[in-house]
Amino acid sequence: MPGEVIPLAVTRFLAAQLGIRPDDLAGYAAREETRHEHLATLREIYGYKMFAGRGARDLKIWLEGAAETARSNEDLARRFVEQCRAAQTVLPGITVIERLCADALVAAERRVDARIASRLDDDMRTQLDALLTEDAGGSVTRFVWLRQFEIGRNSADMNRLLDRLEYLQALELDRGTLANVPPHRVARLRRQGERYFAGDLRDISGDRRLAILAVCALEWRSAIADAVVETHDRIVGKTWREAKSRCDARMDDAKSALKDTLQSFATLGSALLEAHEDRASLEEAVGNAGDWLSLKGLVATATQLTDTLAADPLAHVGHGYHRFRRYAPRMLRALDICAAPVAEPLLAASAIIAGTETATVLPLTFLRRGSKWLRHLNADADEASRLWEVAVLFHLREAFRSGDIWLGHSRRFGDLKEALVPVEVARDTPRLAMPFEPEAWLADRKLRMSDAICRLARAAKAGAIPGGSIEDGTLKIDRLTAAVPEEADALVLDLYGRLPEVRVTDLLLEVDDEIGFTEAFTHLRTGAPCKDRIGLLNVLLAEGLNLGLSKMAGATNTHDFFQLSRLSRWHVESEAMARALAMVIEGQSALPMARFWGAGQTASSDGQFFSTTRQGEAMNLINAKYGHEPGLKAYTHVSDQFGPFATQTIPATVNEAPYILDGLLMTRAGQKIREQYADTGGFTDHVFAVTALLGFQFIPRIRDLPSKRLYLFDPAACPKELKGLIGGKIRDRLIAANWPDILRSVATMASGAMPPSQLLRKFASYPRQHELAVTLREIGRVERTLFIIDWLLDADMQRRAQIGLNKGEAHHALKNALRIGRQGEIRDRTSEGQHFRMAGLNLLAAIVIYWNTKHLGQAVASRRREGLDCSPNLLAHISPLGWAHLLLTGEYRWPKKA
Repeated sequence: MPGEVIPLAVTRFLAAQLGIRPDDLAGYAAREETRHEHLATLREIYGYKMFAGRGARDLKIWLEGAAETARSNEDLARRFVEQCRAAQTVLPGITVIERLCADALVAAERRVDARIASRLDDDMRTQLDALLTEDAGGSVTRFVWLRQFEIGRNSADMNRLLDRLEYLQALELDRGTLANVPPHRVARLRRQGERYFAGDLRDISGDRRLAILAVCALEWRSAIADAVVETHDRIVGKTWREAKSRCDARMDDAKSALKDTLQSFATLGSALLEAHEDRASLEEAVGNAGDWLSLKGLVATATQLTDTLAADPLAHVGHGYHRFRRYAPRMLRALDICAAPVAEPLLAASAIIAGTETATVLPLTFLRRGSKWLRHLNADADEASRLWEVAVLFHLREAFRSGDIWLGHSRRFGDLKEALVPVEVARDTPRLAMPFEPEAWLADRKLRMSDAICRLARAAKAGAIPGGSIEDGTLKIDRLTAAVPEEADALVLDLYGRLPEVRVTDLLLEVDDEIGFTEAFTHLRTGAPCKDRIGLLNVLLAEGLNLGLSKMAGATNTHDFFQLSRLSRWHVESEAMARALAMVIEGQSALPMARFWGAGQTASSDGQFFSTTRQGEAMNLINAKYGHEPGLKAYTHVSDQFGPFATQTIPATVNEAPYILDGLLMTRAGQKIREQYADTGGFTDHVFAVTALLGFQFIPRIRDLPSKRLYLFDPAACPKELKGLIGGKIRDRLIAANWPDILRSVATMASGAMPPSQLLRKFASYPRQHELAVTLREIGRVERTLFIIDWLLDADMQRRAQIGLNKGEAHHALKNALRIGRQGEIRDRTSEGQHFRMAGLNLLAAIVIYWNTKHLGQAVASRRREGLDCSPNLLAHISPLGWAHLLLTGEYRWPKKA
């Protein structure tokens, strides 16, 4: 470059090769012409060309095509640089690249808008524009009314969803309108539509306005259909819980009557036995114990109690008939339901409920042989038709969960076969840790299983199992003791005593100055970073502290509510939160202090319960484990360096296990993990299978480990010391037969084509009808057996898992301290709002952890200068999760120059 001085090390290296002194090269390129002449010579020798002429025109044409598929400005710029290198073109200046990419992105956006708008006829354009002016009641336009939908919990919510779905279906907007439009462009247009007010959208130019309206209409149609299915799922669940409660209540009521009846029968029996022994009249004995009328009543009561105690909740689900009847026919007519051959009888039965088909005899072929439903349907002829409808709707839920039936156009409930990547793509997936041929995997696992069983048998016979034993076929485990040095507590107090008190506003500014995480929050429309840094930090602080924008506007000295609302609407979204979190996590892991805690290759995951209010569109469920108040969970992955690199908002009642892989596969930090720890709630055979096939070492802490069985390829060859632990045989033929589909399923998760939790939940829903799910369970049993044996014989593994899980659980205390607003309750009305609240809290926690890690490192350096003990063994027990030095409450005042 003009004026650039060649570094001394390079000068010495070149001079040594040329056999001259370094000083002889000092004047190189002092003459401007020399630089140009040599540059031209280099281009001629190596075939490089400047960014000009025909080459530049070709690159600009390439850039126009690449701009449509580019996900961001940075993505397009990186691809442009790679293309220039591939074409051996000298890179133009960075400002030129930025301008070229910006122009190409704008042009691509306009082309996409025009392409979508050109596929709309005049009538459709009129109908779409009418969404912005037509009144839907309640002082909202039809457009705003359509986007105000959430998964419901009762028939009223369901009918409100169906109102919107039927309205969008009546538009008859062809899905071909979005043909050849990249999915991320569709998602971007939808997100923009969900943030515009109707008045603002009316002011946008024609093609862009129509493109946003068309995308929103089509995307909302699919999303509302998914919400309808999910709402039906919850209504069925609620009906089942109510039926179970009725059944339990009847059993509780029957206990006192059962006691009285048994006492009466005991009295009568004693009298009869006494009369028999004395050879007295039985007639007289019955009379002395009561009378025949009383005996008849006792028999009737006993018969009734027998029926009550033998009853199951299915006897009471018929009470939900009227609830289902309010929406089920309408729902079944509105949804575009498709079915696999195994579910065609269920689809035919659904058509009868919808009223599109008729039948003189209600079909029962959708029920499995021996189903409990058959007994109830045959026992109550008067209520048979109502109970039959309830049975159909219950099975409809299970079939949607398992994928036996699906919706024609859906992300959540689409066709599973279409969602899985092809075998050819699966074979090219680099993440997979499984061979393409099942024989190789089975041979390896059989060898490892045989070796592991022999090692466990030898240890059991010699009494050498660390912290446990196997006696008479029963496994016994001792509690793992803690191994924390006594000096660690004093060191923690001293280090945190050296940390300065800091206002949370100053903390945010300091971390952003070093990392620049606010640059991740680009404008949803233009892609430009947010220029109002303080306003954005106010919004993030409001989310993280659970204050809300209105309370933050009253507590800050810089912005009002409308300014914060605009920043939140256009800059704060899930992807931006994830990008900012990744920047903070990466920055924290690079700090010297973080290396004492780990290498960032192990992680733990756990769910944290947050109470919510009963009001709101979002469905907040009650989990008896956490009391009688509704709530939700934040499921968070924490690395061994304490960084919370992923978080998800999940219902309080669901199993946590399917969500483990989301955090590992869908984040950059998660893909570096080699060992993943989880508590009992995060363990299923399916998770064992998929984590192993993807190369992760899954180490759950299983609470009831002695009750778990081992599964072998050849149980007959098991040593006698372990016979009592064996649960069954691995079906290796089933694994071999379904290996190609297993390969596709795991590759689908690894590629990000479908969230792993969504696929795993389908597999777990109805394994009796899915060979793929059963096969995955068999693979999981193999991996679980190998894990249990390794766990029993490896005390170090047990301790690593304990330490990892303790780190994850310690995060809960920090987050509870940070969510100071609204008494710690999550009061947002929508699922999106709740998700932002959880993501904001996790981001704020990560920022605090970064600041603590940095300043703890400075405190350690201070101790070392004083000659105090700072051995790595002690520093490994320090945690960056303290908050006593943070000033979280009060007014949030920012420096004017920030």
